Amino acid sequence: MEFVLVVPRRDLFPQRAPQGFQAFADPAEARAFEQTVREHGFFVERARAERDPELKQVIPYTIVTRAGAGEGAGGRCPQVLLLRRLPRGGEVRLHDKLSIGVGGHLEPVDASAGREGLLDAGTRRELSEELVLGGALEWRRAGLLNDDSNPVGSVHVGLVQVARARGAVAIREAEVLSGEFASPSRLSGLLAEGANFETWSALLVERLADLIHETDAAHPHRLEPTAAGA
Repeated sequence: MEFVLVVPRRDLFPQRAPQGFQAFADPAEARAFEQTVREHGFFVERARAERDPELKQVIPYTIVTRAGAGEGAGGRCPQVLLLRRLPRGGEVRLHDKLSIGVGGHLEPVDASAGREGLLDAGTRRELSEELVLGGALEWRRAGLLNDDSNPVGSVHVGLVQVARARGAVAIREAEVLSGEFASPSRLSGLLAEGANFETWSALLVERLADLIHETDAAHPHRLEPTAAGA
């Protein structure tokens, strides 16, 4: 039986729930979210969580970037990892969809070292499952993503994070996922043409200029390089 971490909606959004992406105004807001997850989060059967919109499944959703040529000041613009879910992947509802986020549910194993590092442990596990890194990857918290307009979105909340890769990035399971780096302008063009983006990724594509050009966090979270066979 699969268990996932949830936070009651009333604790996560004591007032009105935001719609779409809401950036953290400052590091204190990010820390407040982390504290809410530590204090009010608990694990339940995923089947139950998928049916109850009063429980929000917390999904770390990480945009992976690297330095690249393109438009922008100085002639350099970060590129964003664009993923395509292949038909041999797990969830049928995600097949052939495009995504700019690496993410997944928080599981009991992520709390094995304590609640303090739960979000980072889940992020590291998901990134390591999806990617092979030739250099360190550092990320920062960017904001929350909430979409109550559909049944899937109503039971999930995304913790949007932006990561910068310092080395090569490859897809670990190429039979279920493909990936390439693309400029923000290309991603915007694909969205305008009606490309099959996941809902969350579609909401974030037009915010990339704000997200990936912000200065790096003073104390970024970090994942060390991985080996192809790890």
